[in-house]
Amino acid sequence: MDTIEAIKSRRSVRGFNDENVSDEKLLQILEAGRWAPSGLNNQAWRFITVRESGTKVALSNLTKYGPTIKKAPLLIVVFLDKDHMYHYVKDVQSIGACIQNMLLAIHSMGLGGVWLGEILENKENVNKVLEAPDSFELMAVVALGHPVDKKRLSERKELDQLIFREKFGKSW
Repeated sequence: MDTIEAIKSRRSVRGFNDENVSDEKLLQILEAGRWAPSGLNNQAWRFITVRESGTKVALSNLTKYGPTIKKAPLLIVVFLDKDHMYHYVKDVQSIGACIQNMLLAIHSMGLGGVWLGEILENKENVNKVLEAPDSFELMAVVALGHPVDKKRLSERKELDQLIFREKFGKSW
């Protein structure tokens, strides 16, 4: 799939069938995330993968998007390892790039995924459920699997609403 096409056609998928995601595909997705840019190449992202239904149920109770978490065959819980930070803002930005790489890889494989952030409201409890080290700060949960058939549409603002010339206020 062409990169620009993948970027424009990727959608958040919250509905999955029961088919499992292979370990081979999971490793390819994590590999895509690993190749995101990071300040000083510190790669401060860390991942905990979740397949067990009991763990998914426990996590689902920590967010209003619980049904998505419970139904997804696979979760990738993404953390910032504060023991390996270079610069907080830059590391958080690089983790965003890491997640986007994974979402594009998921899409390119014909899978579906969604970046869940509302669960951050309960990040300490997520760490407890997953028995994550104290140095791990929750950044997001990526729920993924084989999508149920559904037409997914999305709109974007026009570029002329988003870009300006050097002096703010001057239209493109």
